[in-house]
Amino acid sequence: MKTKAGFVGLGAMGLPIARNLLAAGFAVRAHNRTVARAAPLVAEGAELASSPADTVATDGVVVTMLADDVALREVVTGKDGIGNKLGRGGVHVSMSTIGPATARALAALHAERGTAYVAAPVFGRPEAAAAKKLWVCVSGPTAARTRVRPLLEAIGQGIHDFGEEPHAANVVKLAGNFLIMSAMEAIAESQTLGEKHRIDRAQLASFFGETIFGCPIYQNYGRIIANKVYEPAGFRLALGLKDTNLVLDAAEEVHVPMPLASLMRDRFLSGVARGRAGMDWSAIARAVSEEAGLE
Repeated sequence: MKTKAGFVGLGAMGLPIARNLLAAGFAVRAHNRTVARAAPLVAEGAELASSPADTVATDGVVVTMLADDVALREVVTGKDGIGNKLGRGGVHVSMSTIGPATARALAALHAERGTAYVAAPVFGRPEAAAAKKLWVCVSGPTAARTRVRPLLEAIGQGIHDFGEEPHAANVVKLAGNFLIMSAMEAIAESQTLGEKHRIDRAQLASFFGETIFGCPIYQNYGRIIANKVYEPAGFRLALGLKDTNLVLDAAEEVHVPMPLASLMRDRFLSGVARGRAGMDWSAIARAVSEEAGLE
């Protein structure tokens, strides 16, 4: 008998993740606010759920991949949410990028109901999700982490365990996203410097990606920023602003000054103000070019 898994949120990341669960033999029952997004998954064998609660099998496992803290809270605590339906012994696996305070609040709510909250945010763009190349960070109750490990193994290339604190994996995710956005700013500034001195941006990206910065972030974003191709978005600029605010909130909570994060917030805010909210978050590089008189 197939292991059942509820799934809520079939966006750019959620859809390929749910597809990999289907391919791994899980019986997926999925819900998305925009029903049309579920059509490809249903065609491949998933069941369509009419609400988040309808994805849940009592004592089962449900995965959420949602845009922000507000959406996640609603899916858990709303009238048609998973919170009341999951049942004692059930596990909620949250893959969303959220603040640590939200993670702790949801974990406490689940504990009151006899269910478990496992944080499992991922690193990787949609193409990595489709190729099962995500890196998964996980934290939460030990028994629940053990129970959902086969599910996490079906979607990624590696799982990194950060213990029982419900918010730990989410803090790791925010720290990682901060590193990525900071790298994009550095890439954009270095390429703009080169371009102003008549050096080809793509050649710069290739050189650094093959030598002293030979890692996926510098290689992939170096290529995107060099070619100035910011659509379609793998991760929307508006979500970059949301994540930067989460980073700064988490830093303020424990009194950590993060001046570079403040700069990145202004970059994303400027991008949204210029009508670029739907572009890839790497489109912050356009502001660097504009300030240098290149656009």
